[in-house]
Amino acid sequence: MKLLFATTNSGKLTEVKKVFSETSFTILSLADFPVVPDIVEDGLTFAENAKIKAKTVYGLFHVPTLADDSGLSVEQLSGGPGVFSARYAGKNATDEANNKLLL
Repeated sequence: MKLLFATTNSGKLTEVKKVFSETSFTILSLADFPVVPDIVEDGLTFAENAKIKAKTVYGLFHVPTLADDSGLSVEQLSGGPGVFSARYAGKNATDEANNKLLL
């Protein structure tokens, strides 16, 4: 059975493939599809964003879909940047820029 992991992150994909390695699942990723539109992850929690991503991707490709969302939650920043971790330093910020602003 095919299972689509809604990511383009090769590190996350490797981890998921390892977890499912002794099952009958064939793990696909977004890289296996020629055109994937940007998905607006506007949830207020990691779980909400993962659900948005999974439902959107399933709606596009009709393959059972698993999604993940993660980031940094810093106690001294009241849990921030949280769901905004990837764009903490701006919309198209790099990891380096986000880390620099965080520190």
